[in-house]
Amino acid sequence: MSATAKKLAPGAAIALLLGACGGQNTSTTSSPAATGSPAAGDFVVGMVLVGPKQDGGWNQSQFEGIEGAVKNVPGTKLEYVDKVNPADRPNVKGSQVADDLIAKGAKFVVFNSDDFKDDALETAKKHPNVTVIHASGDYAWKDGKNFKNQPNLGNIMGKMEYGKMIAGCAAALGTETGKIGYLGPLINDETRRYASSAFMGAKYCWENYRKKPASDLDFKVTWIGFWFNIPGKTLDPTKVADDFYNGGYDVVMSGIDTPEAAVQGKKAAEAGKKVKFTHYDLATGCNLAPDICLGTPFYNWASPYAEAIKKAVDGKYTSEFVWLGPNWEDINNPGAKMIGFNPGTALGENKKFIDQFVKGLGDGSIDLLKGPVNFQDGTPFLKAGEKATDQQIWYLPQLLAGMEGPSK
Repeated sequence: MSATAKKLAPGAAIALLLGACGGQNTSTTSSPAATGSPAAGDFVVGMVLVGPKQDGGWNQSQFEGIEGAVKNVPGTKLEYVDKVNPADRPNVKGSQVADDLIAKGAKFVVFNSDDFKDDALETAKKHPNVTVIHASGDYAWKDGKNFKNQPNLGNIMGKMEYGKMIAGCAAALGTETGKIGYLGPLINDETRRYASSAFMGAKYCWENYRKKPASDLDFKVTWIGFWFNIPGKTLDPTKVADDFYNGGYDVVMSGIDTPEAAVQGKKAAEAGKKVKFTHYDLATGCNLAPDICLGTPFYNWASPYAEAIKKAVDGKYTSEFVWLGPNWEDINNPGAKMIGFNPGTALGENKKFIDQFVKGLGDGSIDLLKGPVNFQDGTPFLKAGEKATDQQIWYLPQLLAGMEGPSK
């Protein structure tokens, strides 16, 4: 921070630093409001993004979602700051960014990363008249382990476990070597349950559609240490992806915010390797390398964000924990439901098995969250016939038996 910034009041210093770093912007306002609602631009929606708003993954999906929500709620406009992370803004906390947005008129603030959970709580306590949403997190979950009774704080998340199961199935259908690499971010409850869901989907489809024994399936997770590359702090996801592709793993599944699995897969394919990938987060993810894409599970943030903004505009928002699943009748439709899956060209005729798998998940004839299922250390996750509760799924303490890679 410059000497000039240090002399300013804390809020002004943060604003100066953010301006110098770039990445702060304002969208166009939505259409004029109907009678009785705020005039156009009166209600400011703020978003704090952990990564770049056009990262080809998580942050782009979030940003496109909040843009769509604002367009659908009359009388609102968007202000945001992206790249709020230790690499791009080493001296800036998410709560400080939120303070700056609120000083500019934001009455609704979204924090878009699990890493912001305490920033979101701090902001909600400091600004009780501002609606604060944390994408992921469980502080608003009354039945969760970490409930905080904060009336203006809510959580919104999708049941991506199902999207990951479908992506895992696609990976199992696409591999010829039986070796699937999973490019993981940092290790926590969320990332363990997503990686484990991908493995469960892969194992089911490997055994039931490929008709091969589970012992012949090699599913390896490599964690890079954060949601995306921070030079000097994380493993380089480009190198990790290359190591997978060069080490006989002919399918790499992305579990990080950014598209290294696709980018490096495309390079490997152009060099003559028979490789494929699954993307993550963004509905258009297969466009990065369509010929080798097996599919992408994605989030539809626009709908739940719009619902929460409408409640806030009407003065009716109260703390809620929102955890939404797919529309099983039409999972490819990025409409009202939260989780979708777009199959990729590289599936070829195997798409019929994806369709069968999705149908089975939807009607309950396939239930991968029913025991017996063991943890990586051999202890039971689910006993025979036992169905996982939401709490057991959300707070998954280990990877599952059959997976390679650390659980902590």
